[in-house]
Amino acid sequence: MISVKNVLIALGVALTAYLAARGLWWGSVPVPQPLVVVATLGMYLATTWLCIFWEPAAPPTEGDAAAAPTARGPSKLPAVAQGLALACAIIVPSAIAFAVGPDSRTASFATWYLGGIGALMTIVMVRRRPWTAWIGTAILAIASMVWMGAAAALALGLVGSIVWVASAQLLVRSMDRAARDTARLAQLQRAASGWQASQAVRQRERRVQVQEALAVAGPVLTRTVATGGSLSDDERLQARLAEGRLRDEMRGPRLLDEEVRAELERARRRGANVTVLDEGGLEGLDEETLAIIRAQLADALRSASSERLYIRTSPDERVAVTVVGRSPAVGAPSDEDGVDLWREIPHPRAG
Repeated sequence: MISVKNVLIALGVALTAYLAARGLWWGSVPVPQPLVVVATLGMYLATTWLCIFWEPAAPPTEGDAAAAPTARGPSKLPAVAQGLALACAIIVPSAIAFAVGPDSRTASFATWYLGGIGALMTIVMVRRRPWTAWIGTAILAIASMVWMGAAAALALGLVGSIVWVASAQLLVRSMDRAARDTARLAQLQRAASGWQASQAVRQRERRVQVQEALAVAGPVLTRTVATGGSLSDDERLQARLAEGRLRDEMRGPRLLDEEVRAELERARRRGANVTVLDEGGLEGLDEETLAIIRAQLADALRSASSERLYIRTSPDERVAVTVVGRSPAVGAPSDEDGVDLWREIPHPRAG
């Protein structure tokens, strides 16, 4: 199966093999220690390909903060391969410089390790070992400058190796940032979809309740028009209940369930004037939390005997709903009411 990962692995293997093959192309130039050159090349290829192909035995745990953004990218290089890469950066330059002799240290077959170790450290960087990659690059720079001089090392490939490692680090960081942004976007999209779905359900429920209220109010309105406003006491009660039910559905739908609706109707049937207002503070609550608030509201209404009831949501983070009851005070003028009920329903998430 052809994938981006497989293509990159193939390119890495081909590049390192080409760089190593340059070390064997000395032609008629005498090499004092050819076996050392061959052994060094074998060590380099084995280490490099190990760093390319070796995957960790077990995936990182979810609690590993360092591995969190890498779930979809290259895995972290195992510690053993990391150590071998550093050993390679230490041994290869000195071994090659010793094996080819002082007269050939700047020849093309003897400077292959500038690109070779640079490619190895680039692989280590991509495998998420940045400190190891930079340490290995520093070792390469020091060793090459010692054996061939600073100017020659910089001119023959050291600069390119440093650029490779730096570019790999920037690329890995960009990939991780893109992965985090993608995950964040997906999370926001899920949240938006959930919110939209909940709003659609809430609107549908509200539409159903309003339709039910209108179904009750419709016959009353028809009767009112037909009789010119001359209604019996029972019809007037039904009209008042229908009006109150309709106002409740429009002004405070998040406070309502069947139990609360039943208690509101019971209060109106005994003659109480009830006002329900949702003025914010319940946004973002799930149905389970709203059910707790509604149960406490129904309980407060069940024990209320006030002539006027005011039910309001609260923006306070500690109080979800306030229920206030007012009735004419004993011995007070008829137009002055006293507070005979004060109930604050605590916010469940403040507990």
